[in-house]
Amino acid sequence: MPSATASAPGLTAVQPSIWRPPSLSARAWPVFLRNLLVWRKLAFPSLVGNIAEPLIWLVAFGYGMGALVGQIQVEGQTVPYILFLASGSVCMSAMNAASFEALYSAFSRMHVQKTWEGIMNAPISLDDVVLAEMLWAAFKALFTVSAILCVMLALGISHSPRLLLAWPILLGVGIMFSSIALIFNALAKGYDFFTYYFTLGLTPMMFLSGVFFPRAQLPPVVRAISDWLPLTHAVELVRPLFMNQWPADALRHGLALGGTTVAAFWIALALTRRRFRA
Repeated sequence: MPSATASAPGLTAVQPSIWRPPSLSARAWPVFLRNLLVWRKLAFPSLVGNIAEPLIWLVAFGYGMGALVGQIQVEGQTVPYILFLASGSVCMSAMNAASFEALYSAFSRMHVQKTWEGIMNAPISLDDVVLAEMLWAAFKALFTVSAILCVMLALGISHSPRLLLAWPILLGVGIMFSSIALIFNALAKGYDFFTYYFTLGLTPMMFLSGVFFPRAQLPPVVRAISDWLPLTHAVELVRPLFMNQWPADALRHGLALGGTTVAAFWIALALTRRRFRA
């Protein structure tokens, strides 16, 4: 926890700014390992819970609605609807898994169980704890999407060798959404607060980012808004890999993901510092 700067008698102590640059170190790694050791006891139920919903979406919409839709045009190429849906739903799964871990689980460790306070009794700073939580949520997201990708490969949805590049991209997606979620974790007073984030944030993003249907069908104003959504950049990078193509404007989408991640983590860290200072 940040401490007040020493001051002379009669002078008011000046606390460091919550917006100061992150002070990160390798001490975040033991915190990450601590979360991993705890999670190993519940790894199987956690995995089932994380992959069941996206697979249900994939089967219900991919094979059900896909039988009605058939083939669709994407980037001048005709592909089965289930391939279109799978390439978007794996990004959605990374978003949801990272967000859930960085919200409900992180809030439990921070506020309910007071685990963060116990960790900071050791020579580990709050900045390192927040970094470890971000990386842990990203790891959970990557673990989830890896299982989903294996199922997709087993179903023969795509056998593109370029799918290997999807793993680092999806890891970046997990890092970005875990950073965003930690902002709301720092603001939350209770678990109910997260309902607003999922209902008003993630759900509209899921429908506007091209997961279930091409964004070209959106009205121009809505399409312009969707161009700025973080999930849109993830889908635009991953979907071409499913079709054995290289993403168009990969640099722009990559910079958007990186810039959003840096900004979100800095804001999350500043708000978390303010919460612990109070």
